Amino acid sequence: MCGIIGYIGKRQASPILLDGLRRLEYRGYDSAGMALSNGHGLEVIRRAGRIENLRKAVAEINPRGEVGISHTRWATHGAPTDANAHPHKDESGKLAVVHNGVIENYQQLRDWLKGEGHTFSSETDTEVLAHLIGFEYDGSTETDPIQRLVGAVQTALPRVKGTYGIAVIHEDAPSVIVGARLGSPLVVGLGEGEHYLASDVSAIVTHTKDVVYLNDYDVVTISRTGYDVQHVEGGAARVTVSRVDFTEDEAEKGDFPHFMLKEIYEQPNSIRNAIRGRLSKDEGTAILGGLQMTQQELRQVDRIILSACGTACHAGMVGEYLIESLARIPTEVEIASEFRYRNVPTTKDTLQIVISQSGETIDTLAALREAKRKGLKCLGIVNNVASTIARETDGGIYIHAGPEIGVAATKSFTSQVAVMTLLGLLFGRIHHLSSTDGLELIDELEAIPDKISQILAQADHIKQIAEKYAHVEGMLFMGRLNNYPVALEGALKMKEISYIYASGHPSAELKHGVIALVKPELPSVFIAPHDAVFEKNISNIEEVKARKGPVIAVATEGHPNIEKVADDVIYIPRCPSSLSPLLTVIPLQLLSYYVAVARGCDVDKPRNLAKSVTVE
Repeated sequence: MCGIIGYIGKRQASPILLDGLRRLEYRGYDSAGMALSNGHGLEVIRRAGRIENLRKAVAEINPRGEVGISHTRWATHGAPTDANAHPHKDESGKLAVVHNGVIENYQQLRDWLKGEGHTFSSETDTEVLAHLIGFEYDGSTETDPIQRLVGAVQTALPRVKGTYGIAVIHEDAPSVIVGARLGSPLVVGLGEGEHYLASDVSAIVTHTKDVVYLNDYDVVTISRTGYDVQHVEGGAARVTVSRVDFTEDEAEKGDFPHFMLKEIYEQPNSIRNAIRGRLSKDEGTAILGGLQMTQQELRQVDRIILSACGTACHAGMVGEYLIESLARIPTEVEIASEFRYRNVPTTKDTLQIVISQSGETIDTLAALREAKRKGLKCLGIVNNVASTIARETDGGIYIHAGPEIGVAATKSFTSQVAVMTLLGLLFGRIHHLSSTDGLELIDELEAIPDKISQILAQADHIKQIAEKYAHVEGMLFMGRLNNYPVALEGALKMKEISYIYASGHPSAELKHGVIALVKPELPSVFIAPHDAVFEKNISNIEEVKARKGPVIAVATEGHPNIEKVADDVIYIPRCPSSLSPLLTVIPLQLLSYYVAVARGCDVDKPRNLAKSVTVE
């Protein structure tokens, strides 16, 4: 949540900062601001609302400066106002800070600083951080302004409880930007005579492909000609230069009206990328060398815990069905934010797998660290190979989905499910699954991308259904077995971007209370592919229709009888029931998208939400 970009070089900073903020707006869009150093002082411009408001202000003011930091905010402490927007200054007005994360002890620090004569103009925890660093700077005996600023950051941060990714500038040290991270990502972009600091490489990919991903407790100083990374407690830190593996075009909408729609349509390719090079038809199994586990270690796993949040948690729930059905290994899904605070029973051969698109989700990272604290083997399923989760796990699987900008996750879900299928296949073949069954699953999995394309070809039909129901205030989503998580995911998508209240349920739970909600004004979406519980789903649909509830059904082609009980039907191609979530979720993504568009919602920037949740 929230986005940071800083620039130091030979060019005017404000256009670069604005372009970077535009690319980061999916991380927060309550307010935005920038601070520029022009050699004579700091010029700060802040505006509540979308980045467009800041762009207009910058166009009017025309600030100058070749050094600057900027921020787009998702509000935590304090309402989204001009006063609460970043950057924030210290007591002297010479230092400015932008900050991602949460300072948990900010109130105690604020009270102490007030006692030292400081005054505050905002409700934010970030302003307290700016004052704290400024206090240390002003009290330092160091004569060199750059070393004084670095030292102030290193002295102030150990007093902070919480998470941070920060960029700091000071008018006395106009030739540097200082950054630091703990629990909130920060990356250095390397250029010729210029350098960048950002919370996400998407902000700087148009300028450089060479980056340094900072680790927790790193403090970096960047200038026009170089960079230096130290530990917050002093001493040089370990540095690795990485190459960004996606292009500028991949982080743009292209001809699509929204990132979400673009990413829905990218799913045939993203699933191909997720499974490419990972299937062995000779042995009827999956090849997952990134797990960093021997065959013996894999064979000893007697229990698997999957931890994730939101959409990734739903992918994990599908994975639970896949692993248990293919490999017969007891598997359970723990919501990451709960796992940290529970005493979950484990064995020495329990395997913990954490799932996160960004690899930076704070709750999932906390679950990972709790599992490692208990001595569990930990793997990660992420979309960012340089993320914190990727670095802290013992091994894992990179989903290769490419940048996902839309706040409502789509292609990451199907890529995660595809990877969970590979995992289930691998464990299945180690245990009881025959090579014939393994090869059959491989053939069916390789056919999924083309089948998704067939569903996407029905977009106009799905759009018509969406427009028919766009006025409703609520929806029910029903599914059974491995399509129950898809019902949860469909309901989440509808809530996220259309603001329609929606809830997902196992179809059989209808009669245990949910049916009380059924009425003509409340449509029910049934995920009813032709599987072992198809007839049971039909009975549940009949129960809804008997009470005059409208029904939208997602069904397998070749079963037109469902049209006799459902008001509207969206067909998916035939596939094995184990793989059906990869297909049944596509109509639900499109349905929520077109409902949101029909209601005039801002699809890529839904209210109160942001991508990559890095605060608790």
